[in-house]
Amino acid sequence: MSTTTSERTADPVRVALVDDQQLVRAGFRMVIDSQPDLLVVLEAGDGEQAVRELDPVARTATGPVDVVLMDVRMPRMDGLDATARITARGTDAQPAPRVIVLTTFDLDEYVLAAIRAGASGFLLKDAPPEEMLAAIRTVHRGDAVIAPSSTRRLLEHLVTVLPDESPDSAAAPARRAVADLTDREREVLVLMAHGRSNTEIAGDLYVAEATVKTHVGRILSKLGARDRVQAVVVAYETGLVRPGG
Repeated sequence: MSTTTSERTADPVRVALVDDQQLVRAGFRMVIDSQPDLLVVLEAGDGEQAVRELDPVARTATGPVDVVLMDVRMPRMDGLDATARITARGTDAQPAPRVIVLTTFDLDEYVLAAIRAGASGFLLKDAPPEEMLAAIRTVHRGDAVIAPSSTRRLLEHLVTVLPDESPDSAAAPARRAVADLTDREREVLVLMAHGRSNTEIAGDLYVAEATVKTHVGRILSKLGARDRVQAVVVAYETGLVRPGG
């Protein structure tokens, strides 16, 4: 059932849909706009249009966008380039919107590239509507890796196609950063990679949730990660967590 404007929460999560298939966007809009705390405020049919319309200056009159659902394969500019350009424009005063990449299993390398470009998560295009809605809310909150079970399965699948890298490669700084983590921080990072939320990690380790949040903040800082998803990618890439482990 659709939700009227008067029934919406005061500050709904503002969503942009970027997909070259109009019917796909229409379906996503119908699902998202049915929720009182979510609102689609922008649609784009390719990455170039998304980059243009999500420019902070262009959004001054119409308001910011909080979360972007970004398809990978699109004409003119694909989702990878668009994600990199959109997330690169963020500042402390005006953060860039968080990007959720829409994908299928046959696009593994593209997803990993998007995460490295600054995407905050990924979602299978055939995921149930409830999972999509949960992903938007979770990424906006910045609290947990989206859709823990499917995210872990997909991430483990991605890692199996990563090229082998020598200690002298670009992965070396990440390995040094992981080595710089304390034992407790590594423990928290492993649990993050297993899809555990802050609340769940606190229960696992018998500590306060505020303590977990402190550890997570330090982990992100040491790894130079924008958010939890990027930190988890580092955990897999450096071998701290193994597929199936």
